[in-house]
Amino acid sequence: MTVRRDFKEPARCRPDQVIGREELFSTAREQLGRGGSVLLHGPAGIGKSTVLRALAGEYGGAARTVLRCSPTESESHLPFLALADLLGLVLDEVSERLPTAQRIALESALTGRGESTLQRDGLALRLAVLSTLRALADTGPVLVVADDLQWLDPASAELLGFAARRLGDTPVRMLCAVRTDGQEYDRHLRASPPDTLAVRLGPLSSAQMSALLDHRGYTGLPRSTVRDIHRTSGGNALFALELGRALAENPTPPRPGEPLPVPTSLRALVLNRLEMLSEEARRTLLVASAGARPTLALLHAAGRDNAEAETAQAAELGLLATEPEGPAVRFAHPMISAALYAEAPAQERRAAHAALSTAASDPIERARHLALATTGTDPEVAARLAEAAALARDRGAPSVAAQLSLLAARHTPADGPRSPEVLRLEAAEDAITAGELDLARDIAREVLTRATVPADRVRAWIAVIETAGHAMAEVDAIFPQALADAGEDPKLLALVHYQLTWRALLVEGDFDEARGEAAYVAELAARAGDRYTELMALAFQAQIETLMGHADAPATIRRALEEPQDPRVACHHNGAGYSRFRWLIMSDQLPEARATVTALLREVRRQGWVESEVHFLRGVAETELHSGHCGRALDLARESLRLARDTGIGEVASAVLTSLAEAAGGEVDRALALAREAMEHAEEDGDQMYVSRALAALGHAQLVAGDVEAAVRSLRRVREVEQSLGITDPARGRWHGDLAEALVRSGEFAEAQDVIDVTREQALRLDRESVRAVLDRAEALIRAAQGEQDAALAQLTSAQDRLGKLGYGLEEARAAFALAQLRTGTPGPTSYDEPARLFRRCRALPWLRQVEAAAAARPVEVAPTPASTSDGLEGLDGLASMERQVAALVMEGATNREIAARLFISVKTVEATLTRVYRKLGIRSRVDIVRLAAGRRTK
Repeated sequence: MTVRRDFKEPARCRPDQVIGREELFSTAREQLGRGGSVLLHGPAGIGKSTVLRALAGEYGGAARTVLRCSPTESESHLPFLALADLLGLVLDEVSERLPTAQRIALESALTGRGESTLQRDGLALRLAVLSTLRALADTGPVLVVADDLQWLDPASAELLGFAARRLGDTPVRMLCAVRTDGQEYDRHLRASPPDTLAVRLGPLSSAQMSALLDHRGYTGLPRSTVRDIHRTSGGNALFALELGRALAENPTPPRPGEPLPVPTSLRALVLNRLEMLSEEARRTLLVASAGARPTLALLHAAGRDNAEAETAQAAELGLLATEPEGPAVRFAHPMISAALYAEAPAQERRAAHAALSTAASDPIERARHLALATTGTDPEVAARLAEAAALARDRGAPSVAAQLSLLAARHTPADGPRSPEVLRLEAAEDAITAGELDLARDIAREVLTRATVPADRVRAWIAVIETAGHAMAEVDAIFPQALADAGEDPKLLALVHYQLTWRALLVEGDFDEARGEAAYVAELAARAGDRYTELMALAFQAQIETLMGHADAPATIRRALEEPQDPRVACHHNGAGYSRFRWLIMSDQLPEARATVTALLREVRRQGWVESEVHFLRGVAETELHSGHCGRALDLARESLRLARDTGIGEVASAVLTSLAEAAGGEVDRALALAREAMEHAEEDGDQMYVSRALAALGHAQLVAGDVEAAVRSLRRVREVEQSLGITDPARGRWHGDLAEALVRSGEFAEAQDVIDVTREQALRLDRESVRAVLDRAEALIRAAQGEQDAALAQLTSAQDRLGKLGYGLEEARAAFALAQLRTGTPGPTSYDEPARLFRRCRALPWLRQVEAAAAARPVEVAPTPASTSDGLEGLDGLASMERQVAALVMEGATNREIAARLFISVKTVEATLTRVYRKLGIRSRVDIVRLAAGRRTK
């Protein structure tokens, strides 16, 4: 098919076409933009055609002619068919420009009306295709789009390859896709130009697949279901979407342990090969599909005596890929296992699980198979499942524990010694620990429809509240019901009031109320003998006091660390360990903070506590960011954000931190987008705490981006929000220096000094030395702008030295950068070497780019402007201080950029100031200022 550019299709939005493919899409786009060609390759269903269409849609508009073909397997034996699709509609346009022999040969091949073959007209045909492409390119660029290159008929492939290798600088680009199925793609490059970039499309990650499913309308799937889809599909986009569709069409979701519904469209991909197996081999594969880690030894133990021969037969058919140096039995694709299991009758599945319940060596695996082999309630099976759930919990597999507890509840009699509702509540709590919030919420709400025991109902209410995360305003109606169920029981009341503590902080933004609630919870829990809740309340009280700058914070942390301890609290993200980390990092004890949070992260990973892992990943990233290890911080922050989005836990907090890390060591545009996203979600959640955090990240990114006015607006709002919240510790957000610097660059010296003075008083009271050093750096900019050169140099030098000794590598580099800018008037070509070295050591790429730009555009030496009036300035008495300084520098002949560098303000601020100067002096341009000064000097 050929599309002329005279008939352009309307642009379409294609957000789903690059989900999970952003990086490779960008790489391919850059290659096409340079005039090169691209070959996409990967297995069937992986998304090659989708990406190809997106690229063709984007770059088709830049081409005069777009030639398309999409061959199929059934037509691949027909010679010249693909060539006819490509050139059939343009032959008449170029035929007159072809030599007679080439034209006749090509017309014969494309129309089928002659006897043209490669053997008879090989050279003429080859040259004809080359000449046709060159003739088309004479009138404008040509884009050749070929999908499913593997089905290209051999004759078309030969001719296209001949031409592609000889096009040279002719503006003909090729965009092709080929299915490789694990095979080499090199042979397909023969039909592409020599400089073709091969781009492999691999499996999607779980988070990418979740985004794709959401975009296609399969929303609200529990994380455990998305995980099953990802595992079953092997990361294949087509398979995942088909599984999502089957789930959407299935009115009853699969129960724990049951397979996903595999649609007929996917079963057909493998069942034809399964039909070639013997009946016994099919049963052996069914046992393998039911097992978690099937091996030949396991199959033998499960009664499959001829496992070697039967798996070998399956491997020959491409169903299995047995490990060459190991006993594992591995299916060629997870979909084969899923289709095989889904196709088997329920009785045969139960038989396979029954065999594995005695053959498996792991007690958890044996209990799971026993449950899946049993129908109805069975106290013995339920007891074994409960034991297995406890074992999984101890092993750090809370997700497995949740599934086992649900199976135990299904097999537990209603009148048994342990109620099914208690088991379901344990499953919900394990699901929360594993980050499967949707599953936990569904379980808890199901319990609330049945439970009558107050303790069970309160536990269920708490589970629902905890799944809301920071969006606690959404569950406001639950608190009165939970308090009513708690009655006068101090233990149950403590549980509910602990959640009310969070509500006071996140929704109301009332630190005093939250602190009082936390102290009340600790008292209630102590009265009830609930040490776990008492310790959690004390840890939370310590965190609040730390944020408030309250003098009691260290003492409260010590109380929370007193024995006896509860092991569940030690590594909890709201426990005393994390409270101590926050206190350490705010107190400039970076090595101790890093050691503390790293140990916490290691332990929660061992335990499988996903929610705590998200928090501690952020903690490690924050420590690395303060230390100036920007590359490491960015990697950790991105990992935290991926995990947060995958689980739905702490997305706003992770987006805020990742924004800061991007501004320090990544891409500023990405930092701005993440900060705005975080602010939007925090405002939707009514979370005032993170509204201020997101605004601080936004203001910082705007400052790094050079948008000083926007930075001032954002950071002023942070100041207002935190004053209303009662946050007095400047080490909490560390935005104060950024605000002061932005105000200086905007010419708002008085306000900048006020920010510095107020914050310095708080920093002195709390002994926040790094905050004071950053404030000194900002104050030095004020002095420099006011002409106090020597004092500014001394203050900056001191600030840089102190920040370096404290270990704040990035802040040290920023002080060195300010020093270099201040010294630009001094001789020497290497004045920016020191900040460049420090930023390079930090891998602070956005800052390094600023240094390089400043070094490339060093302002000319401009004499300092004295504070008193001098020759030529007598007529400027009516101007403000900043206006006088700018006017004086204009008189010296400085450009706007040079003035901005000299006064540490933005170019936009210089332009706005000059506009005010013109208006006040009644003149029109900077030339008039110079004339005014010259006129006064001649008098």
